[in-house]
Amino acid sequence: MDYPARFEWQTRCEFNAYCKRTLRNELIDACRERKSRKQHEVSFADLTPHEEKQLYTVDRYFVNEDEEAFYAGGLKITAKLLAEALHTLPNEKRQAILLYYFFDMTDVEIAELMKVPRSTVQYRRTSSFELLKRYLEERADEWDEL
Repeated sequence: MDYPARFEWQTRCEFNAYCKRTLRNELIDACRERKSRKQHEVSFADLTPHEEKQLYTVDRYFVNEDEEAFYAGGLKITAKLLAEALHTLPNEKRQAILLYYFFDMTDVEIAELMKVPRSTVQYRRTSSFELLKRYLEERADEWDEL
């Protein structure tokens, strides 16, 4: 009697049929989904200008720079120039400046966050002003020429 071998063969055949049926059903689902998506697809060429403008946004950070500019020491300083100046600072100094002035953190809180002494934070913050001042003095006159 060859019953265990026959049972194993029958189990393999059933599993094989199950796998084929599962793959076939997945293929049918994928084809249906592709067909459904294709029915809802719209070519960019078919869009009206109004519909096309709804698909994206445009950031306007430095559009009205003249309005955002201010004069200090006879120099014109814009938001873009100030941002460039901040980016020239070393990371530690920039982080101390941003946390202090934009997040209203104290030197003690910044020191705990950065794991450095409070005096180091104060030094980084105050020494940054000299670097910013030099950068702005050098670049502010060039800004009017552009």
